Amino acid sequence: MSPGEAAGQRPQKEGIARRSVLRGLGAGALATGAGGALAACSPGVRGTATAESTSTITLGYVTPYTGSLSGFASGDKFVLSTIRATPAYQNGFTVGGKKFAVKILDVDSQSDPNHASQVARQLILNSNVDLLLTSSTPETVNPVAVAAQTQGVPCLATNDPWESWYAGLGGNPTQPTRTFQYCALFFFGLKQFQGCFVPMWNRMPSSSKNVACQYPNDADGNAFRAGFIPLVNAAGYNAVDGGAYTDGTTDFTSMITKFKNADCQYLSNCPLPPDFNVFWRQASQQGWRPKLATVAKVLLFPADTVALGPLVSNIATDSWWGPYMPNKSSLDGTSASALVSAFQAQTGRAWVQGIGSTYALFEIAKEVFSSVSDPHDPQEVASALHRVNYTGMCGPLNFAGGPAPGVAIIPPVGVQWKASTGKYPFAMRVVDNSLNKAVKIEADLEPTNA
Repeated sequence: MSPGEAAGQRPQKEGIARRSVLRGLGAGALATGAGGALAACSPGVRGTATAESTSTITLGYVTPYTGSLSGFASGDKFVLSTIRATPAYQNGFTVGGKKFAVKILDVDSQSDPNHASQVARQLILNSNVDLLLTSSTPETVNPVAVAAQTQGVPCLATNDPWESWYAGLGGNPTQPTRTFQYCALFFFGLKQFQGCFVPMWNRMPSSSKNVACQYPNDADGNAFRAGFIPLVNAAGYNAVDGGAYTDGTTDFTSMITKFKNADCQYLSNCPLPPDFNVFWRQASQQGWRPKLATVAKVLLFPADTVALGPLVSNIATDSWWGPYMPNKSSLDGTSASALVSAFQAQTGRAWVQGIGSTYALFEIAKEVFSSVSDPHDPQEVASALHRVNYTGMCGPLNFAGGPAPGVAIIPPVGVQWKASTGKYPFAMRVVDNSLNKAVKIEADLEPTNA
């Protein structure tokens, strides 16, 4: 089987060429999260194995340490330090009766799809990684996954809606039957966004059921436009699409006017964080104040609240991880709340959601390599990755039981940013647990704008 071929499926290059299928769905730009990665990912030759490489398992981690998406990676250095200190990573993995040291190489995608593709290929071809790990939005995750699938190297991703990831690889999210042999992901998707946001809308009735949709012309925006708008309408609401604007837009007046004229009382979006800050300030200045704002991809982290100050009060979003999750590490039993406490003590900063999912990447890596006989056999490692079914820092994850092959789902909860009397001016509080009853409600759901 060629490196770019999924088990029992067409070669990967054919899947990518079949973008017309996605365009027919109105989701053609879903694959653009890979940027220029597709053209750059022709198969290369991996470096020659050395004595060290045969006795060492090498993990490559690609994350946006810098750039517009750096908030997603703001806890990653802490997580890597914590992971390296666990007994499993200090002592190495036992595979096939032999002990292997574990090396972690982390690199910065710079929040740029082309750079993400480049560094992923360098890890594959120059560092001979046995498993690629990647996190945080299609702009980083998709090009890394494409490089891995094309080169025939196992890759595990997180913090990217599964539909964006799947389409970026060349799959059809509306008919997700195709298996990508080397790639897997754990996060959630549009159905979970619906299950998180719609119950909050239902609890906040208004005279209008029109939902303002601020979706850009990028991988996430087009995924939401193609897949989430039908879910909004199916739930009894009326989606009002503000138009596929360009990332980096600085004037949202026409969009805001459209939302005002339609009396939109709810907001759904998935912009880049700087773009939302501009949009939300202009919305306030121009007198559009929806009763409940439910945002995605933005205001996921405390640092995001600084720029907007009081304007963030009672904005709702999704939360896939936090100290309120009853989860524990599969590596050493550390609880989610203890991990948050350690982060805040060591860094002096408020906790971020990405801590949990980045941590889980390395838990799953341990699960995978503990179940194979040869850690340097990419097909065996990839097959083991697709069979993982375990419970850890992100709760139970089953890669054989998700909505698409190789996808495991984290059920998110609904949270709102509330003013805090503690060290940090705003804090996330759980206000809806419709999808995850194991998490306790912490605060009342209140209007974003009364």
